[in-house]
Amino acid sequence: MDTGVVVRTARPDEYDAVGELTVEVYVGAGYVQAGSWYAGELADTARRAAGAEVLVAVHAERIVGSLTVARPGTPYAEIAQQGELEFRMLAVAKSARGLGAGTALVRTVIDLARAEGFAAVVLTTASAMVDARRIYDRFGFRPVPARDWRTSVGELLNVLRLPV
Repeated sequence: MDTGVVVRTARPDEYDAVGELTVEVYVGAGYVQAGSWYAGELADTARRAAGAEVLVAVHAERIVGSLTVARPGTPYAEIAQQGELEFRMLAVAKSARGLGAGTALVRTVIDLARAEGFAAVVLTTASAMVDARRIYDRFGFRPVPARDWRTSVGELLNVLRLPV
């Protein structure tokens, strides 16, 4: 089914829009505190793009979603082990939910992992991120409780893994 969503690498002239969207989603949903160091991290797309691959989902010439692909050993890879491709910071504009942007972004990462010979795709999520979790469950990502971890403020984060 063609939903009109195109996934591609973010261009430098789009970095500000990607940062704004990501912060809007994470702060707006209550996942991150406004003004926190992590909100600043989410906003700084140029920095992320220097150490990882930032993908965007575009619909009707508008950026409606984004995520960051972090290869093992790079600054943004928090949990990736040997042979695993990690992604982080999935964000889809509230106004674009239901268009398939999140699904298209995750599918792109899975396709990248296969094409580049990775054994699995991994990610970290929080229990409050129910919309994203539905996408991960549909693709067959499974919890890896032994790899769960806590943030500096004690929030439990869950690691999910999909063999590819």
